[in-house]
Amino acid sequence: MQLNCSIQTLRRLPYYLNYLRKLTDEDVSSTVIARDFNLNEVQVRKDLAAVSKTGGSPRKGFNRIALIHDLESFLGYNNVNEAIIVGVGHFGKALINYAGFKDYGINIVLGFDKNIKTEMLIGQTAIFPMDRMDNLVKRLAIRLGILTVNEHSAQSVCDLMIKAGIQAIWNFTPCMLKVPSDILVQNENMASSLAILSQHLNSDYSGRPVAEPESLDQKSDDSSE
Repeated sequence: MQLNCSIQTLRRLPYYLNYLRKLTDEDVSSTVIARDFNLNEVQVRKDLAAVSKTGGSPRKGFNRIALIHDLESFLGYNNVNEAIIVGVGHFGKALINYAGFKDYGINIVLGFDKNIKTEMLIGQTAIFPMDRMDNLVKRLAIRLGILTVNEHSAQSVCDLMIKAGIQAIWNFTPCMLKVPSDILVQNENMASSLAILSQHLNSDYSGRPVAEPESLDQKSDDSSE
């Protein structure tokens, strides 16, 4: 996929796609999408123009089915990317069992873990000892790897993945991986996300004063669990 849009736009596109899949209307306008996402209409129009092959028309907007196809094509969801996952603890198993990946063109075909001694299955995914990774990844020409090991093992396992031929790593560890310039790492650091949420809850960013500790044992009727 050749990027002709910003990273910020790229991050918004999957949300648009999921939204469009749920609609039933033949056409959809950037005005409606902007309203439902609470975004600027001009921004939404620019986002969609970056991927739409046919473009929108005045009054009618975009043909929904055509726009879905363009988004899927642009994001690479039409082409299934086979992936490996390294680290099949509780979190790794949850990712393997997540059926939604197939909607986004990801198929986890192999897993590896240092605690696995003989081949086993998790659902339809074969799990192997770590010493099988290099041969299997090279033989199957897999380029995408998901990393869910502990922080202390992350860099060494990352090195092994790259040596085996992995070119893009989805990193769920808190480790800042050191990789060659031609290797892409996408970090999903839960600690960073939780820090942002915690900072919001413990500051006046939300537009209201922080509740005193003794008042936290009461919920309003419309609070969410």
